[in-house]
Amino acid sequence: MIAYSIIMFVTAGLFLILGIAIYKGNTKLIHDYHQTHVKESERQEYGRAFAKGMFAICATLIVSGIIALFGEERVTVTASLIVLFVGFIVSFAILAKVQKKYNGGFF
Repeated sequence: MIAYSIIMFVTAGLFLILGIAIYKGNTKLIHDYHQTHVKESERQEYGRAFAKGMFAICATLIVSGIIALFGEERVTVTASLIVLFVGFIVSFAILAKVQKKYNGGFF
């Protein structure tokens, strides 16, 4: 499970870096069709809200990686995967809410 944890931590680091860049206003990192209907006056607010979803993904990956460090027993692996999938569901719900609010939908 060490390899799994390392992969989770590295991936979390990438999401953290992207989230920070988006939070600071670099919304060019978000694909164009996801911000087609976002008003220019709301672009900074949109970036900050979108970054919260990225930070939620980052936290999910970190927590799942930490749980995996406790061993390779079935319970530990199951707990790690449950945290990962539930965290992804919550994170994508945050991103969907942001897209619905600022862009009127995903596309």
